[in-house]
Amino acid sequence: MEVLRTPDDCFVDLPGYPFSPHYLDVPRGDGSGNLRVHHVDEGPPDATETILLMHGEPSWSFLYRHMIPVLTSAGHRVVAPDLVGFGRSDKPSPRTEYTFARHVDWMTAWLTGLGLDGITLVCQDWGGLIGLRLVAAMPERFRRVVTANTFLPTGDNAPGDAFLAWQKFSQEVETFPTGFIINGGCVGDLTADVIAGYDAPFPDETYKEGARQFPLLVPTSPDDPAAAPNRAAWNVLEQFDRPFLTAFSDSDPITAGSDALLQARIPGTHGQPHTTIVGGGHFLQEDRGPELAAVVNDFVARTPA
Repeated sequence: MEVLRTPDDCFVDLPGYPFSPHYLDVPRGDGSGNLRVHHVDEGPPDATETILLMHGEPSWSFLYRHMIPVLTSAGHRVVAPDLVGFGRSDKPSPRTEYTFARHVDWMTAWLTGLGLDGITLVCQDWGGLIGLRLVAAMPERFRRVVTANTFLPTGDNAPGDAFLAWQKFSQEVETFPTGFIINGGCVGDLTADVIAGYDAPFPDETYKEGARQFPLLVPTSPDDPAAAPNRAAWNVLEQFDRPFLTAFSDSDPITAGSDALLQARIPGTHGQPHTTIVGGGHFLQEDRGPELAAVVNDFVARTPA
């Protein structure tokens, strides 16, 4: 496994992202050493509540910059990792080093290595595919879950046309346009400096192996390598009775309707104030970040530990 590390000077003067970097090493998974995982850690370290923000494809913790101050202002500790292959975390190469199982293993090692407990998970896109696996593996560590534009697929149902179009584009486009992709998943247009912030982790195409591979790791058939582990995770989630909220946006063709499926299958969703964030695209943290953060704060206040 070759490991690339984005130079620090790529992350200088990012708009709205003044947070100090924190790092933890986790096993690579091939017996050859460790990977460095980056995370933001803001707010009181001894806060009563810890909010875990998990991003998806092809973003990084920069996605949560509008939400972190709102959450910390409520007195919460906020931890936002960069998935392996993204942000300031290490980037293995070649693409075949990335599997669904390894992503789960890397983030399991990171979460347990930090000793996180009493967690409120906030997850979107691949942050949910990985985050919900963590909940299923360690339900005792999670007090609450907030899902936003995400799901845990098993490949037993055909993916929608919007996802298939995205998957095809991600594999065929010559230069993977990270910032352009994020902009296209928002209702409003991002400024040039914000688009550059999403491009920052990837100085050239060699750093994008993880981003290129993610769309191929979503289970789209019942015999996908991740299908059985995801079904096993659902067996746990269907018994998960701690508070579980859906806060999807109103303008995301990729995950539309998945909130209803989560509400139908997970006991912890019953009686919760599920909401639709109006005016948000797939990346609702960009379009409506403060509103989503306010929903999280209200949910935590409504469901004390």
